[in-house]
Amino acid sequence: MSHRIALILMAAGDSTRFCASANISLKKQWLRVGDKPLWQKVAEDLSALYPFCQTLITASESDFCYMQCVSPFPIIKGGATRAQSLRNALRRVDAEFVLVSDVARWCVDRAVCERLLACLGDPDFACAVPFVSVPDTAFYQGTYLVREDIKLIQTPQLSHTQTLRDALELGDFSDESSAIHALGRRVEFVLGSARLAKLTLGEDLRGAGLLPPSGESFCASGFDVHSFEEGKPMVLGGVRIESPLGFKAHSDGDVLLHALSDAILGAMCAGDIGQWFPDTSEEFRGADSAKLLAHIHAYARSVGFEVRYVDITILAQFPKIAPYKREIQENIAALLALPKSRVSIKATTTESLGFIGRKEGVAVSANATLGYIRWDRILDNEERL
Repeated sequence: MSHRIALILMAAGDSTRFCASANISLKKQWLRVGDKPLWQKVAEDLSALYPFCQTLITASESDFCYMQCVSPFPIIKGGATRAQSLRNALRRVDAEFVLVSDVARWCVDRAVCERLLACLGDPDFACAVPFVSVPDTAFYQGTYLVREDIKLIQTPQLSHTQTLRDALELGDFSDESSAIHALGRRVEFVLGSARLAKLTLGEDLRGAGLLPPSGESFCASGFDVHSFEEGKPMVLGGVRIESPLGFKAHSDGDVLLHALSDAILGAMCAGDIGQWFPDTSEEFRGADSAKLLAHIHAYARSVGFEVRYVDITILAQFPKIAPYKREIQENIAALLALPKSRVSIKATTTESLGFIGRKEGVAVSANATLGYIRWDRILDNEERL
């Protein structure tokens, strides 16, 4: 008998322990496995086990918009806790039962899932969870425990949807089974698997057997134009330019860094700088564009991308760019943690044609090449991210 079951994958964590343990900014749910982020691989692997009527993935507030851009599955904005994220997702579930798992348990075990599904034959079914036993002597607060009585609970966990909703009204819980147990309903235990161990620390990658990221490159361009404004400092590529004119803009008007930001966002398929820092927001009035670029660069790394090369062309009749090219190159290299050999700065005039030729403003065309961060090299000590 086929039941209507929804799948919820929890991926809204901030990976604090993982990042700290490996001294990296790449969040574990964004580890690229081949050419897919880990959350997508886990969702697809679980989806292959059963014809789920819905598949929902929770995302942190910072990842929500980007995941919507790139995910083949519906994305739900998470909350401050796992339980709140789950509540948010359950509002979208219209199935009688729901299977909930964590992206950190990246390895899917068919046998465990089949044991969970077999529990649905009970007319009073509320929740079924996998567990593993404790092989070692256990000591807790001055007492030796009977290890045969200890169960380490894993995910995925299968629950009756409305029962789980009701249980989560009682408060925040670390998993579904503890919430349903607090509600006074019976929890069924099935044999779990060592393969379902969580990916928690960077060292857990060792021996995990995850496919390293592909060597694919992603190239995109960005283009921006700003007119001049009297009485405002001119900043180009994060460098102060001697000029009586600055750029008319909501921020500091650094047309070069705006174009470069768009190129990086484009290579990630992450929208444009106007979406990230809207000119309708007072928060970004007069903003330092170098800080905006640094934010975009840090986010790119947190979701698994590194900038490998940038190529920038400045179109300006005024001011003269040649005296500043090297300083601009060095500044951008520092902002993106790149060697100067991977930052190309070119400048040209428009032979006095058009608004640039009339010295009314400056345009910049930027190209960026990105690739996946090679997290597998962390284990080989070949590079630190």
